[in-house]
Parts: sequence; C-alpha cells; structure tokens
Amino acid sequence: MRPLHPPPAADAANRANRRRRPDLTLPLPHRDPSLAVPLPLPPSSAPSSASSSQPLEYAELDRVSRIGSGAGGTVYKVLHRPTGKLYALKVIYGNHDDAIRIQMCREIQILRDVDNPNIVKCHNLFDHNGEIQVLLEYMDKGSLEGTHIPHEPSLSDLARQVLCGLYYLHKRKIVHRDIKPSNLLINSRRIVKIADFGVSRVLAQTMDPCNSSVGTIAYMSPERINTDLNHGQYDGYAGDIWSLGVSILEFYLGKFPFSVGRQGDWASLMCAICMSQPPEAPASASREFRDFIACCLQRDPAKRWTAGQLLKHPFILQYASPGSNGSGGNQVHQSHQLLPPPRPHFSSA
Repeated sequence: MRPLHPPPAADAANRANRRRRPDLTLPLPHRDPSLAVPLPLPPSSAPSSASSSQPLEYAELDRVSRIGSGAGGTVYKVLHRPTGKLYALKVIYGNHDDAIRIQMCREIQILRDVDNPNIVKCHNLFDHNGEIQVLLEYMDKGSLEGTHIPHEPSLSDLARQVLCGLYYLHKRKIVHRDIKPSNLLINSRRIVKIADFGVSRVLAQTMDPCNSSVGTIAYMSPERINTDLNHGQYDGYAGDIWSLGVSILEFYLGKFPFSVGRQGDWASLMCAICMSQPPEAPASASREFRDFIACCLQRDPAKRWTAGQLLKHPFILQYASPGSNGSGGNQVHQSHQLLPPPRPHFSSA
C-alpha cells in the first residue's frame, strides 16, 4: 500500500478553479444614503485638554517679588516659565513634625480639588527643602483690607460673591475659620475670591467640633473665643458667617466695627466681642442692609443664617443680576430654590 501524500500545490489550484462558476453572481443590496446612520468614531488618540494638563513643577517657577507676609508664611509672585503665567506661591512657616506635615499636606491635597469661581484656586503643593509651599492662583489687585465701600450695590455684589464661595465650601464640609478682609482678594475683572486656607479644616460628620484658637481673634465669633457662651460647642459654619458679617460691616463703615481697635490687646478684644452687644449697621443704611448684618451677627450661633439662606436675603437679591461679574452666582441661586425658607429673624436685643 502506498502512503498518502498531499496533492501538489498546482493540482490543488486547478481543482479549485474547476469548481468556480463564472456565470453565477450575487447582486449587492441597494443602499439608500438618506437612511444611513453614521457610526460613532473611535476615541481620538490625541489627549484631551483636561487629561493633557500636567501639574506645575517647582523647578519651572521663578520668584518675581514678595506679595506679603503674615503669621502663617510669606507669599511670593512667581512666573511659570513654560507658559508665562503668574501665580502666587505661599511658603508656610515652621519646622513641623511628620504628623503635622502629613495632616497639612492631606488638607491641601483636598483643597486642590476645590473648584469654584469665588475661591482662589490651589494648583499644586511642594515639600521643598523641608518647607511646605502651596502654588495658588494669582489675584492681581490684591486683598480688600482697608477698603471702604459705602455704596450698597457694590457691597451687595461683594457679599454675594463671598457667600457663593462659602456656600460651596460648607456644602463640602470645609470650614475656613479665618474669614477677614485681608483674606478676600480681587482681580482686575472685579471677581472676589476667598483665600488663605492655612487654618482651614476639612470636617467629617463625626469629627469633633472646631475649637482651635487658630485665626484672627478680631473676626472670631463670641462662642469661639469664650466657649462658656455656647456650652463648649463651636459650629465652624456659623463662625464663618459671623466673620463675614464683621468684615462686610467694616467695609461699609471704613473702620473696624467694634469699640476697640482691631490691633488691640487680646483682653480688650475679648471683652468687646464676647461681653457687648454685636455691632449694628448705622441707621443711615438701608433696612435691607441693617437686617443682613443682623442676620450674620447673632450672638446665638443657632440663629445666624447659613450661607445658602443669606444668598436669598433681600439685600443680596435686590442687586443681583444673572451671571454678574462672571462669578457664577446665578447658578448658585437656582440651586437654593431647593433649600428650606430662611429662618425668621430674631432681634439681638
């Protein structure tokens, strides 16, 4: 018996050709272009603008000048060489131990995700030569410290922008704890933004109340200075509202609204803030403005209005226009329609 061998390649090709019938054809179906449904294109290989943005590197920054300094650190204006953009670089003072450094870095990392038109943007965090340095958005017109704003429509717009930022922060369980004129910055587009989160604290539902003494005492709420006033309880959100009220009244008056100077000694400030009645707007101001200040400066923190409620106060609404100053305030107002109505105002007397 002969073994089986595969047929030669030529013989296989000849048999395949003999099986073909050139007279048989299969017509293609008619395609109506008007009924065609385009298929989605595959994802582009080019990176999107969001994914292509890389964190700014410390080595790419040049210090231009010193903007200012305080108890927390020094702030420099810096230039990002690759883009030519200006930023603010805050160098935080102190040789902190590892536990504190880790906590500070964790908080600042959380604040990197904060994205609101009325909050200074945090771009990056550097741990350079043992110093914690934070790269921030640069506000070219500086802080509002020492600014006198007797014009109520302008003051209403300023208060609205700050409240938009506070509403955003408080919804995310972030308490600033140091709201004051020097921490409210403005740019050439007249957009006001909250700055300096060096003493801020990210709150969880189960965390202990904020009872730290960090911050500027002149703008602290009474119950934060003297814990006996509120049974040892401190509501950081209500504390931010008190600080806002003091700041707005200071803008209107052109001076610190208490009977003592802002730079007074600790005892004098404590007596003025904790033992006297809260300051009031003068009788020459409008009724709406006087009531707005009273809603912020209630001695009982439970009676202070929240940021969301204050955004619906007549002093804010009567001057607000959709999208004014590009601050996104109208979107915030729309979301507040889901909130309960403001609590009735209680006289501080």
